[in-house]
Amino acid sequence: MRLKTKSGKDLARRVRLMRWLRTTPMRRHLEYFKYVIRHKWFVFVAGLKVGAPIWQLIIHDWSKFLPSEWMPYAKTFYAPDGSSQYEEHRQFDVAWNHHQNRKKHHWQYWILQRDDGDEICLPIPKRYLLEMVADWMGAGRAITGEWEVAEWYRANKEKIKLEEQTRNHVESLVLP
Repeated sequence: MRLKTKSGKDLARRVRLMRWLRTTPMRRHLEYFKYVIRHKWFVFVAGLKVGAPIWQLIIHDWSKFLPSEWMPYAKTFYAPDGSSQYEEHRQFDVAWNHHQNRKKHHWQYWILQRDDGDEICLPIPKRYLLEMVADWMGAGRAITGEWEVAEWYRANKEKIKLEEQTRNHVESLVLP
């Protein structure tokens, strides 16, 4: 039965759009979109648990929707058919560096690289520190289905460069 009403045309358009979204290479982008939205939701929930400012949680990772980050991330983490993959490439390295240097909830943002080659860990303000912990929790939940971040933190602690008071605050939040 074919509907002749405007709503029937709208429904037909939606069906065509959904078919198009399920085709390659759009499937890659649809799956990445679903992941980013799921991640943002879990960061929001985790952020409420740790007391991060709500506005920080609402705007969390907004730059991942920009083409400069979207395209390399989608290409790295999803195959054209939408299946998961990890295929690192130069464009991703540029996008990841761009993201870390734009978003203050990444510890890498707070590393000062001096002209003489020395690195200094700057203290991370509380609102970004709380968002960072929520980000770790949200990423873990979106990827593994678990809220647990302590095990991940212990495994990565030596690579995460933090100023001493910042590290103490982080550990008070993530370690039992």
